[in-house]
Amino acid sequence: MTFDFSTPHRILFGPGKRSFLPKILAEFGSRVFVVTGRDSIRHQALMDLLLDAGLELSTFQVQCEPTIDLVEKGRAAASAFRAAVIVGIGGGSVIDGAKAIAAMVTNKGHLRNYLEIVGEGQTITQSPLPFVAVPTTSGAGAEATRNAVLTVPSEKVKVSLRSPLMLPRVALIDPELTLQLPAGVTASTGMDALTQCIEPYLSSKSNPMTDPFCRDGITRAARSLRTAVQEGFRIEARIDMSMAALAGGIALANSGLGAVHGLAAPIGGMFSAPHGSICARLLPPTFRKNLEACEKSGLSTERFDEVARLLTGSRSARASDGVRFLESLSSDFRIPPLSSYGIHSSHLSAICEKASQSSSMKGNPVALSLGELKDILESAS
Repeated sequence: MTFDFSTPHRILFGPGKRSFLPKILAEFGSRVFVVTGRDSIRHQALMDLLLDAGLELSTFQVQCEPTIDLVEKGRAAASAFRAAVIVGIGGGSVIDGAKAIAAMVTNKGHLRNYLEIVGEGQTITQSPLPFVAVPTTSGAGAEATRNAVLTVPSEKVKVSLRSPLMLPRVALIDPELTLQLPAGVTASTGMDALTQCIEPYLSSKSNPMTDPFCRDGITRAARSLRTAVQEGFRIEARIDMSMAALAGGIALANSGLGAVHGLAAPIGGMFSAPHGSICARLLPPTFRKNLEACEKSGLSTERFDEVARLLTGSRSARASDGVRFLESLSSDFRIPPLSSYGIHSSHLSAICEKASQSSSMKGNPVALSLGELKDILESAS
């Protein structure tokens, strides 16, 4: 057995922890490059905290999933500002965009040279600017990962900028920052968090260090996601979902993912579709197809049974119960079908071809044929 395990240098978790942000940033310097989403006004109270502490701020918006051009613009802006530290305040796209900007400020050459699949996969050699992640959703777990997922419009695909050096210096997770999330966003991001706990647990690269994070994250999401969607003001549910997202981020960074994210990458690059919603729709049929493929290949399905027990809370649950649980969540949350994003039968083969080359697919518990991947897409459409 071999594995490589890494996490953010420091994790601060809990309601009210955002009050520590000014002190944390000041430890790296007074010039703070703040990356937010399209509605930076939502975070004005946090901005005021930073200004009251005497910090100099420059803001930059990531209004959609980050692209190469957006990161290059952010790099130029952060360099011109002479930033001492970068903080990303927002969802997974914001944090990934900020993470990539922090890496590129200190590394020479165009960003594309460092990308996998579409680029040269050049190694990041210089430590990024200090980066602090402050998630305001409970989904992507980007606060705990060593990569940034970027969209490449010219290639119609999503790829990663990846390096152990990109782990955040500090991940500050305050569940109170998620209390105002709309129900739909809570549902789709929460399903993404659940996916990112299930896939690393089933992954061919799972290990004893990540398994406890996966089990804890699955349990928390299963018991609290519905409450967080239906009663968003319930802080206990928000704490559980923030913990599930963090656990998923740590797990995927060290055990990889699977076919859900393998398929989500080309879909996100080819169509204007939210990542969380894509994963939410793909999770039930992918779980079912992986189970069938493992049974057909004579591989153990004990881990599928274990996931079902964690999801349902029943010691007698079998994998098929897990499938029904996930299907029920997707149905109850009214997760839209893939066809609602303009994905039709004529697109499926191209998606499957691109998915088969995705880095996420390498962790899937069983090798799926193009036909099996197409079956998943048809079920999700």
